[in-house]
Amino acid sequence: MRYPFILFEGTLILGRYFCVERFLNFVFLYYKSILMKFHNVLALGAGLCLASVGTDAQVLNRLKQKVENKTEQKAGQEIDKLFGGKKNQSGNQSGQGGQSGAGGKQGGQGGSGSGGSNPSNKGGGGLISTPPDVNQNLIDAEAAYKKNSYGEARYSVQQAMLGVELEIGNKIIKSLPESVIGLNKEAESDEVTSTGWGWAGLTIHREYSDKNDKQFSVTISNNSILMAGVNAYLSGGYAQQTNGEQNWKQTKVKGYRAVIEYSEGSGYTLSVPIGQSSIIVYEGINFVSEQEMMKSAEVINIDAIKKELGEQ
Repeated sequence: MRYPFILFEGTLILGRYFCVERFLNFVFLYYKSILMKFHNVLALGAGLCLASVGTDAQVLNRLKQKVENKTEQKAGQEIDKLFGGKKNQSGNQSGQGGQSGAGGKQGGQGGSGSGGSNPSNKGGGGLISTPPDVNQNLIDAEAAYKKNSYGEARYSVQQAMLGVELEIGNKIIKSLPESVIGLNKEAESDEVTSTGWGWAGLTIHREYSDKNDKQFSVTISNNSILMAGVNAYLSGGYAQQTNGEQNWKQTKVKGYRAVIEYSEGSGYTLSVPIGQSSIIVYEGINFVSEQEMMKSAEVINIDAIKKELGEQ
């Protein structure tokens, strides 16, 4: 009798167990469905937010484009009005000029008036280069000094010095040869300039050429900036290579120490310091060799130039 009871009790226990398991499965599935719905709702909400943001951005971009287009259109209208008004004014003026031109002489007067362009200069003698009168400026300087007008006295002394320097420069340039190794002087290139102050800045320049592509020039400068650089090079050490060509080296012209340079673009340049504050620079373009350049430089009388400048 006990065995059926035990079997019945076991059946109850198993039944309870299976009931609980089914209940738990039901709860799990229920909440899982709720969670899935909640997840779908969240995904839908996120999508709506992104779509809203994208839509807002598109709206803002469209509004921005409209504002820019309106701004540009307005600015363009204002520019058109401005230049359109000027064009209308110029058109009216040209129309008036044309009407006045139809009347013969009145048309010519109208063209040269406010309605036409200004005439261009077609002639004139220019300015005459007149060196200062040294003697007169010295007299003026003395008279101004006696009147305690020191500014005027200083100006007159400066003009007197300028006159002296220009006289020295003109005398030197006249002493230069008419030709150098078959190259004739270019008279229009002769130049004598001076600052007229402190015996600094006197420059004498002459060019020689064959009317083609070969040119030789001489520049004589008093108290030139080049003087300091060349003297520093001559007084210091220098390097010279023995194999092949180099861009510069030391040499001598009629007993004066010098520096000669060569460049593919500008040719030969020969710098010769003379005295304490003067230098002669020779330049040769399309010369065959260094020897030809040196031969050209030796044509110039350096001693006479040095004496005329008063160099020691």
